[in-house]
Amino acid sequence: MIQYQYSVIKISVMIKNLEWRHLRGLQELYVYKKTKLRIDKNNFIRQVLMKQKKLIKPQMGNHTILTPTLKFRKYYEENLLDRYNYYNDFFDKSGLENNARKTFTEDDLKALMFTFYNKETLKESLTTEYTFSTRVFKGKGAKYMGSKPALRNAVLDLLDIKEFPEKDPKNNQWRIIVDCQNPKIVVLCENIACLKVPIEYKSRGIKLWYTGGNNTRPLKDLGKADLELPIYYFCDWDYHGLSIFERVHAIFESKKTNIKLVTPLSIESALPTDSPNHNSKWRIEELSKLNTSIYNEEQIKIIKNLIYEDKWIEEEGMDLIDLLLNKGIILNKNDV
Repeated sequence: MIQYQYSVIKISVMIKNLEWRHLRGLQELYVYKKTKLRIDKNNFIRQVLMKQKKLIKPQMGNHTILTPTLKFRKYYEENLLDRYNYYNDFFDKSGLENNARKTFTEDDLKALMFTFYNKETLKESLTTEYTFSTRVFKGKGAKYMGSKPALRNAVLDLLDIKEFPEKDPKNNQWRIIVDCQNPKIVVLCENIACLKVPIEYKSRGIKLWYTGGNNTRPLKDLGKADLELPIYYFCDWDYHGLSIFERVHAIFESKKTNIKLVTPLSIESALPTDSPNHNSKWRIEELSKLNTSIYNEEQIKIIKNLIYEDKWIEEEGMDLIDLLLNKGIILNKNDV
């Protein structure tokens, strides 16, 4: 019999591929001791929970029904129950239809939560469907939201609109802020990922800002009160991401305020520049025509290595808290 062994990292990735209908089915196993939902089609449930850990099995005499084994309850409570409750609570608060037919991925759910909690800001300057999809469902493409009608309808419901505008407004300016009670630093994110799950950042005194990548103009309106805390910039390390940082740096320089670039520890997690849904290429000129005067020696070395290997580092592939801890910008909770 083939033994299915998976590393902790691989299992973690597989768990992220669970859709809401899979979480609903696992909850039914936990509460009702059975489910008719075909959750065994999911790779994590089939390979790990059923074959490797033997926590779920078909019901004897009726293989269309799944039942839990004795060890299922403990594993579910330790690894998956909080995840289910977290998203189920969102459905309750938002009023979205909550049923087992929803094929929302975890990334979809995070994007929906982001939309719900930032509804008013997003509505102030609503973009076209393609632009909204590109920004909020980063890495999925402009047509992603439209390819999933239930997801698109959920976004429309959360925004209380019937349709997206046909054209982007000329004055598309907004800044989304995730506050915390005792902020110690501000991190301005190029991408939206951190703002979708802000709990850990809030608990560490990290105030998050997001303006929408290229949408840097709202930063020009920042007043003195906005600039009192140390400010850091977290972005993709590719030509596009660093070019945006240079524009942001110039805006803060004009306000006589320093903004520091969050630096990756290494390029081990770097991806090829021709990776899917990535359209930023390095230039052939020295340091890809970037402004060498605003980067330190460590940052220039990383950029040169990325250019030489024709790779880039995705913001979502870096752990912002780990980077801030490593640089001594924030402290471990036990040290506070």
